[in-house]
Amino acid sequence: MLDLHLIREQTEVVRQALLKRMDSVDFSELLQLDSEHRELIKSVEEKKSRRNTVSAEIPKLKKAGQDVAALLGEMKELSTEIKTLDDKRRELSEKIEDILVAFPNIPDEDVLAGGKENNKVLKTYGEKPQFSFPPKDHVTLAEELGLIDYERGAKIGGSGFWAYTNQGARLEWALLNFFIQEHLNDGFEFILPPHLLNWECGYTAGQFPKFAEDVFHIKSDEGEEKQHHFLLPTAETALANFHRDEIIPAEQLPKLYFGYTPCYRKEAGSYRASERGMIRGHQFNKVELFVYCMPDESNDLLERLIQKAESLVQKLGLHYQLSKLAAKDCSAGMAKTYDIEIWIPSMDEYKEISSASNARDYQARRGKIRTKHPETGKNILVHTLNASGLATSRLFPAILEQFQQEDGSVIVPEPLRQWVDADRLAKR
Repeated sequence: MLDLHLIREQTEVVRQALLKRMDSVDFSELLQLDSEHRELIKSVEEKKSRRNTVSAEIPKLKKAGQDVAALLGEMKELSTEIKTLDDKRRELSEKIEDILVAFPNIPDEDVLAGGKENNKVLKTYGEKPQFSFPPKDHVTLAEELGLIDYERGAKIGGSGFWAYTNQGARLEWALLNFFIQEHLNDGFEFILPPHLLNWECGYTAGQFPKFAEDVFHIKSDEGEEKQHHFLLPTAETALANFHRDEIIPAEQLPKLYFGYTPCYRKEAGSYRASERGMIRGHQFNKVELFVYCMPDESNDLLERLIQKAESLVQKLGLHYQLSKLAAKDCSAGMAKTYDIEIWIPSMDEYKEISSASNARDYQARRGKIRTKHPETGKNILVHTLNASGLATSRLFPAILEQFQQEDGSVIVPEPLRQWVDADRLAKR
């Protein structure tokens, strides 16, 4: 959520920044409500001060034998006025928050305006694989090698689901084991969060209320919006709430976490023919990195997350590119995002397997996640960052396609062989 004080003091600066990712920005209603809200607060405080002063005088006047009936009547009337104004203040506060939460994060100054067309490729790693034979797509390879059962997966779960089988299941689990071990080696703390989250989790992470329809909801009997649960779309949604409503001691920062979960997503809209198989689905596995830190640490920690995600792909020997996203292509809650995009030969394009992002204080403000300023001792908001480390549903196809051999087998990347118990996937 944006800082209302910043909007109030630097209205045009914030408006111009948001125009990088929004077609229009209008703060007039927000600022009008804010002005009314502050006037109400002033009025309420003045009336409460008057009530406190008179209430303290009444016992003295009674003791002196003076008639206090008029003052008691005034206090009764004043209390009614205060309650009415307090109710109005709360109503205005809710309206202000409803407007504020609809705004996305302010893009960093170095983030380009516009959408995907302005994404910038910063570097590539390795070379595109060249084949001396007609290469197969990952769906064909997975079916021929008995790694994925698409038909039975769809029978069980419906369209957009699949089932890992035999060595396919071992390869998937090998990827997760590899990621987990790498993150443990780097000093990150392993978290296995719940898969059912409450409404506050979606709100703090920046997905609710605007993107509430992108997840699978599990309604309560009462049917109240804020009483039901939803299936987490990423472990980030859970980890962003791990310290919700807390003050984290400054000496404990940065907090470096990673979590493994399946990710459950509606993926609304049509699927392109080229996105069959595992490229898009309603459930996939992902290891997620998440960081809480002091504001002056977040730039360096974003670089660390990018490097960590890249190192995983590099150790697997896969060709990829690193892109910096333009403002409209970043998630709403993020100030800056870099994507690691893996090459899928059969699609002749790169597909994102990791997004590394800095949310600045956007999520922390929603979740009231604070720390103490080391010099002033005052509460300040922390910064939060996240990165996929990594998602498997596109990495798996990339391994099959980039490492396929003429005889139809697939070379297993060296770091995964201890868990797959094979250096090659072949027909049995």
